Amino acid sequence: MATREIETPAQHPPAPLEPPPRSQPRALLAAAAAAIVVIAVGLYFYYRHRVSTDDAQVEAHLDPIAPRVAGTVQEVDVLENQTVAAGQVLFRLDPSDYQLALRHAEADLAAARAAAQAATSGVPITRTSTSSQVSSAEAALAQARADYSAAEQQQALAEARQAAAQANLIQAQANAQRAASDEKRYAQLIAKDEVSEEQYDAIRTAATAAAAQARAAAADLNAARNAVAAAAAGVAAQQGRVEQALAGVRAAASAPEQVRVSRANAAQAESRVALAEAAVAQAQLNLDWTTVRAPVAGIVGDKHVEVGQNFVPGQAALVIVESGKPLLDRWVIANFKETQLEGMHPGQRAQVHVDAFGEDLAAHVDSIGAATGSRFSLLPPENATGNYVKVVQRVPVKLYFQPGQDRRIAPLRPGMSVEVTVFTK
Repeated sequence: MATREIETPAQHPPAPLEPPPRSQPRALLAAAAAAIVVIAVGLYFYYRHRVSTDDAQVEAHLDPIAPRVAGTVQEVDVLENQTVAAGQVLFRLDPSDYQLALRHAEADLAAARAAAQAATSGVPITRTSTSSQVSSAEAALAQARADYSAAEQQQALAEARQAAAQANLIQAQANAQRAASDEKRYAQLIAKDEVSEEQYDAIRTAATAAAAQARAAAADLNAARNAVAAAAAGVAAQQGRVEQALAGVRAAASAPEQVRVSRANAAQAESRVALAEAAVAQAQLNLDWTTVRAPVAGIVGDKHVEVGQNFVPGQAALVIVESGKPLLDRWVIANFKETQLEGMHPGQRAQVHVDAFGEDLAAHVDSIGAATGSRFSLLPPENATGNYVKVVQRVPVKLYFQPGQDRRIAPLRPGMSVEVTVFTK
């Protein structure tokens, strides 16, 4: 049998690999470089006329609601995040005080109108009664003087009674003091059984009576003093009447002046009517203001009003975020770097990306801020102090949404983060 030789790898070495052609890597590098250049040029032309920022947020009209009058909350008619219509009742204050003030003002108005009517009617009466005024005034003066004399006599009599009451009080106090001393002395004697119970009771009764008489005398003195004061007031009143009568006599001698004064009084009364009418109108306004209504349609937020809470005028109770017209009630404030403002102006097209919904909304530039945000901050920078570090500032840019997107704009809430891209060309 013939044997077959076993071939080993050493007997047949592998064929050498052929080197790749040297032109292939160069072509790949050239194609990659060309693609990079094309992409870079494309990106340059794409972003050359676009400026973007993520320092932007949705804004809206926030209407703080505060009562215009003070009062206690009687009723709250809305809840947090509730949608309200313009004119809808938000809460009510206790109107009791303002209802009373309105009735008081109406009563004052009625009195002022009556006084005005009387003053107007008095003008012709004054004109026709001037002929008899002199005699009447003189008679009134005589009567006033007589009354004044009588009042003086009453005052003198009251002063005499006061003096008598003073003397009675001194005597009564002396008697009471003596009776009290006797009672004290007899109390010591009865303790030693040197006097009888009957004698001690008589002395004690006398002391009690004397003290009562002293108190009565003091009351009489007070009454006398009050009578003197009343008499003095009567004298002063009669003196006023005398002076008034003298003025009447002087006025009667000048009939034309009286007519002019009467007309002036009528005009003054009419002015008081106008003032009373204004007071009634103000009282009615105050009463109406106890019912706080929504000035605009919107959503209730930041509500911190509860029944029983006391409010003063101007104290914030809640906030209404306007939502009646989404296109006008929502806008965007984007804070662009000052280096991004080149070529930006109102009217340019913009795109707003809403982070919350992941969608893009069409907008346009409305206006560019009058100053950087730092200038309007609570503590604006003071570069003249020496601690100067150049920082790129940001300028607020206001953007409005384009029409036809009300349904997409309505869900936006103030403060939501957005990304804004402005097409500067």
